Amino acid sequence: MKICVFGAGAIGGHIAARLAKGGADVSIIARGAQLAAIQENGLKVLAPDGEIHVHPRAAATAAELGPQDAVLVTTKQTALASVAGAIGPLLGAETSVSFIMNGVPWWYFDHEGSAREGTRLPLVDPGDVVRDAIGTRRTIGGVVWSACTVVEPGVVKVASQGDRVIFGELDNRISERTQALAGALKAGGMGARASADIRAELWTKLIGNLANGPLSTVARQDIKTTMSDPVLYEAAIACTEEALAIGRALGLTIEMDARDRTARSSGIAHKPSILQDLEAGRPMEVAALFEQPILLARELGVPAPTLEISIALLKQAARAAGLYNQ
Repeated sequence: MKICVFGAGAIGGHIAARLAKGGADVSIIARGAQLAAIQENGLKVLAPDGEIHVHPRAAATAAELGPQDAVLVTTKQTALASVAGAIGPLLGAETSVSFIMNGVPWWYFDHEGSAREGTRLPLVDPGDVVRDAIGTRRTIGGVVWSACTVVEPGVVKVASQGDRVIFGELDNRISERTQALAGALKAGGMGARASADIRAELWTKLIGNLANGPLSTVARQDIKTTMSDPVLYEAAIACTEEALAIGRALGLTIEMDARDRTARSSGIAHKPSILQDLEAGRPMEVAALFEQPILLARELGVPAPTLEISIALLKQAARAAGLYNQ
C-alpha cells in the first residue's frame, strides 16, 4: 500500500515509522530541519515497545512523490489551508485522505444525518478551501491517541503505551479502505481499528483536550503537575462534564465518568500539544480544539462556564505570544 504521511511532526513521524515497519510503501512530506534529518539519517522513534529506525522517502513537495493510495494528514489544523494548496499531486482517482488531527474537523456535519447535515464550519475551514481541494468523497476521519514529542530533528519519543489510531468513514460505514489503513498500522505494532461512529471517537478524544489543554497551558506545566493543585483538578472535572454535555447534545453516545476520566489522566507527566506549540512559538490550534466546541455549546444552549473561562484565558495567552490572531 502506497501511503504518504503529510506532516512529519511528532504524531506524523510516529505513524510513518509504524507504517514503514509494517511493510507499507511510505513517504513523508516534511520541511526544514526535520526533512533534512530524515533524508540524511532516516526516522527514529523511541517507543515503550522498542526503538524503530526506518528510512521512508522524505520530500518537501507533493510533486516529488506523485499519486498515492492513501494520504494521512497529520499537520496542525492551522496548516490545513497550505495542505489544501499543496496536496493535489498526491491525489489519484481513488486516493483517500485521512485527517488525523485533534479538534472539531471541517467535515463534522457532512453525511452526519441530523438536522445540521451539511453545516459548514468556517472557523476551521475558512472559505471552504479544504472542502474544495479534497472533497468529502475522499475524506476519512481519524483520531490518534499517542503522547509523543520530537526530541531532535528526525527523532520522536513516545511517552504513552497503548497508542492507537482510529479511522472512520463520514457516514459511519465500515469500509475496506478504513480496514486496510488500520491493518497497515497494526502490522507495524500500533493499535488501530475502523470505527462505526467516528464522531463519538473524535469527541471522546476532544474531551481530554478540553479538560487538560487550557489549564495546563495557562499553568505552563505538564498535566500531572497542573492536576496536583486540587482547585485545578476540580476544574478539570467540571470541564470534562461540560464537554460531555456538549457531545451528548450533538446526539453522541459517550459512556464516561468525569471523575474517573480525570483521575486516570491526571497522572500523565506529559505536556499537551497546545502547550508544546506555545513553548516552541508555533501557531496554536485554538480554533478547532477550543473555540469551535464553545461555539457549538452556545448554539445548542449547553452551559459550559468552566470551559468558557479556561478557554478565554488560553486565548489571551496565545494572543500575547502572537500565536493566535482571531
